[in-house]
Amino acid sequence: MNLIKALLLGVLAFSAFSAFQAPAPTAPASQSALAADPKGWVDLLADKSLKDWTRVPLGPVGQLPAGKADDPSPWSLDPSSGTLICAGDKAGHEMFRYGPELGDFILHAEWRFTKIEGEKAYNSGVFARTSADGTIWFQAQTGAAGGYLFGAAPVNGKMGRVSLRDKMIENRVKPAGEWNVYEIKAVGKTLALWVNGAVVNEYTECEVPRGYVGLEAEGYRIEFRNLKLKRGRE
Repeated sequence: MNLIKALLLGVLAFSAFSAFQAPAPTAPASQSALAADPKGWVDLLADKSLKDWTRVPLGPVGQLPAGKADDPSPWSLDPSSGTLICAGDKAGHEMFRYGPELGDFILHAEWRFTKIEGEKAYNSGVFARTSADGTIWFQAQTGAAGGYLFGAAPVNGKMGRVSLRDKMIENRVKPAGEWNVYEIKAVGKTLALWVNGAVVNEYTECEVPRGYVGLEAEGYRIEFRNLKLKRGRE
């Protein structure tokens, strides 16, 4: 009898403790910039020839070899759906850089990985405020670990690494095979990342005032659609 009472008291105590545990943080929900104001955006995939895009080889990452400019392009546009396909699983590491260098902007990008049974990692990214050769870069990470900003760029005047993974408010990325929506907003020294309905990351010390936007081929097949750009201060 005493044993039963002790067990019951233990269960009640655990339940009471659990009830007072702090809930996981969540980001305040907000509308996408594209939905809030659909005027003034440029469709980055309007030209089906993709002539405004440039392949930029990047260095090796883990088991993935460096990209080579003379290798077959992993990038293609499905004319029926308007979807940009990246066969990253059949290429080395590279960036697909878009058009002009930008100052302030908002980039809207929708993406999904092709699901692989048993695969948990997945990897790609959306570049912002990146140099033409990709040696200075910021990226919104795409993958199961969540959406967050990181990069290699000047920090206090010297080249360094930046990672906001630990400052990601919550992981709002959907599983492989489902579409995700990202928006990167660059205004002055601030870069903000909006993921599937909320801002989850903000970097307020960006020392790179201008740069390019682009997409990353990094070992996995990924699709992009509704790539839209709204330019701000030049």
